[in-house]
Amino acid sequence: MDFRHQTLALQDLASADADALLLIIGAEPKGLALPGPLQQLIQDAFAAGDFAIKPGRALYLHQPAGMRAKRVVVAACAGAAPKAVRAALARALAAVKELGGVKQIAVASAGCGAWTRAQALAVAVAVGEASYVYGHTKSTAPKPPAWKRVTLLTPAEDAAEAREGLRRGQAIAAGMTFAREQANRPGNFCTPTLLADAAKALAKQHGLGIQVFDRAGIEKIGMGSFLSVARGSEEPPRFIVLRYDGAAKSEAPIVLVGKGVTFDTGGISLKPGAEMDEMKFDMGGAASVLGTFRAVAELKPRINLVGLIPATENMPSGRATKPGDVVTSLSGQTIEILNTDAEGRLILCDALTYAERFKPACVVDIATLTGACVIALGHHNSGLFSPDDELAQSLLDAGREALDPAWRMPLDEEYDEQLKSNFADMANIGGRAAGSVTAAMFLKRFTKAYRWAHLDIAGTAWKSGAAKGGTGRPVPLLTSFVLAQADSRSATRAGGRRAAPADAPATPAAAPAGRRRAAAQPEAPAAAKRASTRRARA
Repeated sequence: MDFRHQTLALQDLASADADALLLIIGAEPKGLALPGPLQQLIQDAFAAGDFAIKPGRALYLHQPAGMRAKRVVVAACAGAAPKAVRAALARALAAVKELGGVKQIAVASAGCGAWTRAQALAVAVAVGEASYVYGHTKSTAPKPPAWKRVTLLTPAEDAAEAREGLRRGQAIAAGMTFAREQANRPGNFCTPTLLADAAKALAKQHGLGIQVFDRAGIEKIGMGSFLSVARGSEEPPRFIVLRYDGAAKSEAPIVLVGKGVTFDTGGISLKPGAEMDEMKFDMGGAASVLGTFRAVAELKPRINLVGLIPATENMPSGRATKPGDVVTSLSGQTIEILNTDAEGRLILCDALTYAERFKPACVVDIATLTGACVIALGHHNSGLFSPDDELAQSLLDAGREALDPAWRMPLDEEYDEQLKSNFADMANIGGRAAGSVTAAMFLKRFTKAYRWAHLDIAGTAWKSGAAKGGTGRPVPLLTSFVLAQADSRSATRAGGRRAAPADAPATPAAAPAGRRRAAAQPEAPAAAKRASTRRARA
């Protein structure tokens, strides 16, 4: 998609060169500085009740007098917040999809305040979401929308913010599309090997460093917990290591760890058959890491980034790990596997131990980990767990700015009692209660060497029903977090101090010395997950 910016005042919109002009309105038409004929048409529609400043309302005008654009879609915006702008634009784009011959789109707003970076970013993401169609396994691939160019029209005083927002939004939209495409591919078209091949292609195209370990390489590293999940599958596992080197080698990297279970049957602790097809989405964490690298590679921030993806299937067979088996993780800690459907933490824990060798500034793992998180938070917020207040706040701020929200969950030490085992250092589940917390507590045992956060995206990585498919989340959150860290480090290098974002909460995050050890949460056992949600996963 070709995103552009053009300086154009509202009163000059009649000259906008586009097949369709999408006008977002956040206030009653009377008094808006629009071209006369357009202003009158909108006012008349408003007076007649054909249009109102309410979410979801839109008005289509065909060849309005005096306008260069042959089609104008007016969409109501409930305020100036980026979320409202994105929703209004999504409504306008839906109307444009039904029209023919629209290859060039222009976007403008009136009554929504000055254009901000966050608003412009929201425009690019909305266009990216509306443009994506899946066709990899269809005999006749559906045609994507005809539009090829989108131009954001703003007053001159908003140009700098708009350009930067578009730049970031375009990269994030591309990253989300990449993540959605990988997640949407069926398990036989996205095996661990094929996922590694996609990572190699991404690395080659964007100049990233990559190393892929096969089963023998994983065994040599000593990832016994990871391999225990792969035992039941005919498909060989892969361990993918990606690198983006945008800063000096001496600068500690951010490490992203993505769960890559390309299909999850639950193993011997077999899931129910209903909607098991959606377990192809259990590599949503891995997809989001790849999507984030796609965005970061385009934006080229001055920062070092490492991506770790343990990729495997979780299948039942005569070789599969059994409930009650004890395995030894890369850290040397032993794990009693009480439920093979709590496999996500078993592959993540070895990747988290592996992350130590990079001496990271921080580590964030991303996983479709627990059905319990879906029950707790639904499908709007990802679950955020971290014992580090400062890191947690940075991730929350990034999610807020990118319209990819997360909600912080507890990690109190008392939850750790649920992971006790008579036969190993720990069990891989802690019972039905607080399933997402005990899953995080399990992971926390492998992160003592660095600052760490865990994102449970079980409720946000995909949608079910008629709109079934990957969402591309949390690529926006992760990319915005990486960019914020890069900005902060650049300010430090320059000897300055980065100001807090305008939308930062009034209460500042605690300093590192005052980090609060929050409570973690284990993945819910299969029985509990089945009882609580149809979107169970490990």
